[in-house]
Amino acid sequence: MRTLLGFCSLLFVLACQSPSAEPDTAKAVKVLNTTAPTDKLSDYWYQGKAEITSYSLLQNRYKDVHPGSAVLVFVTEDFLTDKQVKNDNYTNPNSIPILKMNRVEAFPTGLYDYHIMTSTFTPAEPAVNPNTLKVTNSTTEWCGQVFTQLNYNKGYYKSQSFSYFENEGDQSTKVKAALLEDEILNRIRMNPQALPTGKVDMLPSTTYIRLTHKPFEKVTATNTMAAYEGDEFEGEELMVYTIEYPSFDRVLEIVFEREAPYEIAGWKDTYPSMFDRQPRSSIAKRKKSLMNAYWSKNSLSDMALRAELGLD
Repeated sequence: MRTLLGFCSLLFVLACQSPSAEPDTAKAVKVLNTTAPTDKLSDYWYQGKAEITSYSLLQNRYKDVHPGSAVLVFVTEDFLTDKQVKNDNYTNPNSIPILKMNRVEAFPTGLYDYHIMTSTFTPAEPAVNPNTLKVTNSTTEWCGQVFTQLNYNKGYYKSQSFSYFENEGDQSTKVKAALLEDEILNRIRMNPQALPTGKVDMLPSTTYIRLTHKPFEKVTATNTMAAYEGDEFEGEELMVYTIEYPSFDRVLEIVFEREAPYEIAGWKDTYPSMFDRQPRSSIAKRKKSLMNAYWSKNSLSDMALRAELGLD
């Protein structure tokens, strides 16, 4: 893409100087159509800002649905494919542009709080690098902390989990790559038409696995794409991508705007509580959105931007 190439010219010059910079496309697991985004969409993401959107949240946990808040932050970065970290020094040729999503969810459960953050690092050029390279998830609540990291390598995801809880402990597993639920929002933002429909091998989200204490393993889902005809979400010409997990008795609906840049109107996640087996829905509804270089807005005078987003 013209704008992307211009933005990352140094990155690609360095990459061309080293054979080791070439992606391992021969061993990549192709989980979606690899049509590239348009120049218009590239212009949107490469303007030196992040997109920040706040959501009201109702979260299914224990035997209730708890009020809370959620924030989605989408931003482009240069990412090292060998170390799988942000390219800060620009001395390593193994660098590609990625779309990073930070998803932050906070909600109280009675007396005590939950804070969950998921970061997903998806290559911006899926035709060259088809697989999301990394996902991290941290869950903190008053009983303890859990941290999970997924790293893609040669057709597999290595999962490492570090937990306060005895039955989960410190674990390391390796699973054949499939479509990650945690990457769906990134895929929608780049090109929703490329998402697969029908029977799809999925790796459920790290948040769902954590909250339901399920193992990290591949499951079969039925995925559909359709015009959104409900009334719970607001936006222009909305679409809904639905993931049904029969083995979990779970349905996840992600609602987004039909036209680029495919803004996320919200999501609804319905499944039985592990505490009483009653189905309840977590639902996030968009409140406010802005484009901002948030990393430079760190003074007391910038607090007004939180009010603009509807954040406490």
